[in-house]
Amino acid sequence: MKLLSQLRTSTFQLALLYMVVFATSVFLLLAFIYWRTAGFMTAQTDETIEAEIAGLAEQYRGRGINGLITIIRERVARDPNAKSLYLVTTEDYMKLAGNLTAWPEGTQSQSGWINFTLDDRVGWVGPPRLARARIFEVQGGLRLLVGRDVDDLTALKRVIETAINWGMGITLALALLGGFMLSRSTTRRIEVINNTSRKIMNGHLSQRIPTRGTGDDFDQLAENLNQMLDRIVYLMEGIRHVSDSIAHDLRTPLTRLRNQLENTLMAVDNEEAREQAGRAVAEADQLLATFNALLRIARLETRGNTADMKPVSLGLLVSDACELYEAVAEDKQQRFEQSLDDQVMIEGDRDLLFQMVSNLIDNAIKYTPEQGDIRVAVYAEDNDTVFEVSDSGIGIPDEEKENVFQRFYRVGKSRSLPGNGLGLSLVSAVAEIHQGRIVLRDRHPGRDFPGLCVAVAIPAYRPTSKRVKVVAGREEAELSGDPDTESPAGRPQA
Repeated sequence: MKLLSQLRTSTFQLALLYMVVFATSVFLLLAFIYWRTAGFMTAQTDETIEAEIAGLAEQYRGRGINGLITIIRERVARDPNAKSLYLVTTEDYMKLAGNLTAWPEGTQSQSGWINFTLDDRVGWVGPPRLARARIFEVQGGLRLLVGRDVDDLTALKRVIETAINWGMGITLALALLGGFMLSRSTTRRIEVINNTSRKIMNGHLSQRIPTRGTGDDFDQLAENLNQMLDRIVYLMEGIRHVSDSIAHDLRTPLTRLRNQLENTLMAVDNEEAREQAGRAVAEADQLLATFNALLRIARLETRGNTADMKPVSLGLLVSDACELYEAVAEDKQQRFEQSLDDQVMIEGDRDLLFQMVSNLIDNAIKYTPEQGDIRVAVYAEDNDTVFEVSDSGIGIPDEEKENVFQRFYRVGKSRSLPGNGLGLSLVSAVAEIHQGRIVLRDRHPGRDFPGLCVAVAIPAYRPTSKRVKVVAGREEAELSGDPDTESPAGRPQA
């Protein structure tokens, strides 16, 4: 799998493209060398035959047919290895002179050239060999063949072709190996940047991309990214400072204003004035709640996974949260079902998890009409622990499911209900700290009240020590390092 992912990298694909271009260039170069070499050797052989023919023609003009036959016999006698081939026959192919006994079979070109095989059919003794010759018709109906044994030339061509094939294969193998090594080296440098980036996204803002000190492109990129991170941290520190100033300068006056309005509410006797003061107190409470929620989300996003992580029984924690909201659900005559597995564990910050669970249960009760039903479940799925809340309320349209985690975003159907649009933003921030995933889907698709099912999957806890403390709800228990042999003492499933 790791090798397959490396083959998909842009670096390897670029190296592969370079390999194709390089291999094509080598192939064209070797093909040109072969064409020139083979063509030169063939031309040299043809020139040798042409020189033989020119000499025989001169003898024929000077001494006639008898002189031609005599000179051919002399040349045959001087060449026992038969590198040069001669044959003079009558019109009906009866041999008169030469070192071949029969006329060879083969296709003759328009210029008189013929390629054939030296074997026993032409009187050749020994293993078959390749030959090339030219044919002439002499006066008197005689036929003349002059050629050369080109088997060595053909063998040399085969050697060159084999060398070219091996050269191409070795070139491709070396290019592929080089591309793989180049891709591997580059991928390692990129993976270092990716790993550091993931740590920074998880909240470790002090992390920086390491450099090798070579001053290459990757070092320059790392230095630029580090400078950008330094600038971002500086700006975030400024924002945090501004947030603290806002908390100190505005939240306290808001609280005083709220208390003063409440005192006014208790002091006045006029019913209309009391009603107006009551609405003002409610608005002040809403402002303070919104203000506090914004500060909590900002702090969660900047602290990352530096929360107080401990083993937590999510089932017990959710059970505690359900106890707080059962009375609210009963007031709206809602059915409140629970299916909680208190044996599954996660590692997390109990306070943050409790707030996330409370927000989701509160939303389910708020957006579910009277006599509706709400179901809360905790269960194990593969390597995750899943907390799920489903209701029969107004639901969320598919096109808006990705937007509800934005701050202050509210679905059109819920704008008339109380709230500030920060609940799911806080849930998203807590889930991200715990490396969780949030899935939204309709509980009853196609209905007027499709309902909503919110599932938060958090990686299950895997104990590494012999004995660890488990903090869950109001109880504590000990858990063995082997999760299959012991489980925390907890409350029965509801």
